[in-house]
Amino acid sequence: MQTTTMPVPLLDLARQHADLLPRFREVFDQCATSGRFVLGPMVDAFEAELAAYCGVEHAIGVSSGTDALIVAMMALGIGPGDEVITSPFTFFATAGSIARVGALPVFADIDPRTFNIDPGRIEQAVTERTRAIMPVHLFGQVADMAAIRAIAEKHSLAVIEDAARAIGARDGDRRAGALGDVGCFSFYPTKNLSAFGDAGAVTTDNPDLAAKMRSIRLHGESSKYHHDTIGGNFRLDALQAGILSVKLPHLDDWAAGRRRNASRYADLLADLPVVCPVERTGGFHVFNQYTLRVPDGRRDALRAHLKARGIGHEVYYPLALHEQPCFAYLAHRRGDFPHAERAADEVLSVPVFAELTEDEQAQVAGAIREFFA
Repeated sequence: MQTTTMPVPLLDLARQHADLLPRFREVFDQCATSGRFVLGPMVDAFEAELAAYCGVEHAIGVSSGTDALIVAMMALGIGPGDEVITSPFTFFATAGSIARVGALPVFADIDPRTFNIDPGRIEQAVTERTRAIMPVHLFGQVADMAAIRAIAEKHSLAVIEDAARAIGARDGDRRAGALGDVGCFSFYPTKNLSAFGDAGAVTTDNPDLAAKMRSIRLHGESSKYHHDTIGGNFRLDALQAGILSVKLPHLDDWAAGRRRNASRYADLLADLPVVCPVERTGGFHVFNQYTLRVPDGRRDALRAHLKARGIGHEVYYPLALHEQPCFAYLAHRRGDFPHAERAADEVLSVPVFAELTEDEQAQVAGAIREFFA
């Protein structure tokens, strides 16, 4: 029997934007009349606001979260012959960016409780060619950065945070983006702080690294039409920066709403045979996704059940990266990273956005309960 009365979306940005539309129109008008469409004062203003929010000295706006990772590695001089250790359970761009700069992605398995890279596996993966560790703060939870930084210091490695899904997340009193040598953010529309298209940023406390990244995003320019290095076209559009400046002051309130909804799910689903997300001790999870684990091979059946009842859901991610055909050259086999593989078989994300109503959450939980009944 169908238990929902109306569809429940996985994400509904129209609700988030409703009260902000007048401000968005002001940004559009300002951008249109200024004639400054790429970089410029609106980007400068957002960069200052983002740096202050993250608690870092420098924030540099770039064209996407993927490009943020590439800019960071280019600035650190990572390229052919180098290795970067990262998670096999994340969005493709993490390892794809490593390959795109000519380096070798080296995987270390995840902690099955948090989905984040397991520091205990990282050191086993370090070789004489390792240049950096790229932890991913997956689904809005910061990785175990104290342990990761200790390994990095021991082996003189850079730490590049893939914080694409974790803006506002904390490890103790420090926010994502301030925990490594470089933090990399995505503002793609599904992220907690989202633009009206592709946008991203890099953060750092290192002034020399910041200068390199600012140059690299503009084809390696040192001054107009003078290029000390080869960079790329990684610039942030002014319109996107203006939109992000409107949204940034609301980010913590939206995170509080996501955390409230996550806590409610934990109560609503507590007695069911699903595993709810675990918040690491000392961490502050911002729940870009609320990701369940559905064991015993029942995940896809639950997906079909939710789809039939109009409940938004998604699998992030159905295949571990070492099993992607494009990484066949790494010569991994099924079983090399069992926790990542099992996560790919079991994970299912359900709606958690801040504007989700209690009635809608009850519909989601009711549909899940109906399945297991």
